[in-house]
Amino acid sequence: MQPAKRLEKIPPYLFAEINRKREQLVAQGVDIINLALGDPDQQTPTHILQAIHEAIDDPTTHNYPPYQGTKEFREAAVNWMEHRFGVNGLNSDTEVICSIGSKEAIHNTFLAFVEAGDYTLIPDPGYPVYQTATIFAGGQPHTMPLKAENNFLPDLNTIPEQIARQAKLLWINYPNNPTGALASLEFFEELVGFCKQYDILLCHDHAYSEMAYDGYKPPSVLQVAGAKDVAIEFHSLSKSYNMTGWRIGFVVGNPIGIQGLKQVKTNVDSGVFKAIQKAAIAAYSTSEVELQALMSVYQKRRDIIVQGLQSLGWPIQPPLATLYVWVPVPPGYSSTEFVSLLLDKCGIMVPPGNGYGAGGEGFFRISLTIPDERMYEAIQRMRDAGIRYA
Repeated sequence: MQPAKRLEKIPPYLFAEINRKREQLVAQGVDIINLALGDPDQQTPTHILQAIHEAIDDPTTHNYPPYQGTKEFREAAVNWMEHRFGVNGLNSDTEVICSIGSKEAIHNTFLAFVEAGDYTLIPDPGYPVYQTATIFAGGQPHTMPLKAENNFLPDLNTIPEQIARQAKLLWINYPNNPTGALASLEFFEELVGFCKQYDILLCHDHAYSEMAYDGYKPPSVLQVAGAKDVAIEFHSLSKSYNMTGWRIGFVVGNPIGIQGLKQVKTNVDSGVFKAIQKAAIAAYSTSEVELQALMSVYQKRRDIIVQGLQSLGWPIQPPLATLYVWVPVPPGYSSTEFVSLLLDKCGIMVPPGNGYGAGGEGFFRISLTIPDERMYEAIQRMRDAGIRYA
């Protein structure tokens, strides 16, 4: 029995490997402080839980859902885009589709638009699925380096003309995982112009749109005039509302992009349980006060980690968004060497930056998804072990 050759090109999924190693160490009795996974540890808000309890008791939610999502959910998504970003005039029938979180929709977009030999333009470092989905679809990934000196934004001028002309998709993700970088509307305008020039579908993975601090509000690429001509945007309730296990989100924007995604989805899945869609509608009614109360938990943890690392000599500033802190490794270490040191000396587990692509070498990522006291303990373990930046 021989698996498909394409699997030989697919490395083990980074977080599956991290979780496997964690389980091995825990079985050995090691007290692991796991700062690796971006999985919120807080409870889903009460009003969302109440909504799904009511929906589960409603027998009309027990049958197959519409592939594209219920009309009620799609209209709620349109209304949320208008309220949150000022994006008006979206058509809930042709420009919105419900998704099983973001990961499924991201992968299916590659299947819908990429053929053998096509290029995809993907960030490096970046979410690993952008590369593996390209390979599954038979395409060729062309990485766009995200460098600190360019504020972790891709330099479109470095993309060769021939590759741009053969590219089908260009992927961005701001606020960015893993770097925590931000993008302005001016940069989004540049991206829209580039994708119009080369007839590329611009895909904005906006999973962290609400994970922001200190008054910052991330913009949507669809706020750019004419963006809907070339762009689709991926939204997820996973991180913002502590709903990672619920698996629901939506994709919105260019109707050709939505139709392509819809055609794949109707052949590979049966949609999202209607009760979860009703709960998601309740989530989108969350007030700004309630949302900021959720974000304040992560903002405090961000401050614990940043101030703790600064006290150990790290030259970092607090990120304004995402669940992560992107941290340079001390001079003289590679990413893999330093995260191994943290694990061996301190029992602290973090992913190496190069796990997100070659461009992540020299960094590691810390997730803000464990209780405050464990974060204080992680800093103290580093201090006790004599681990400093320089």
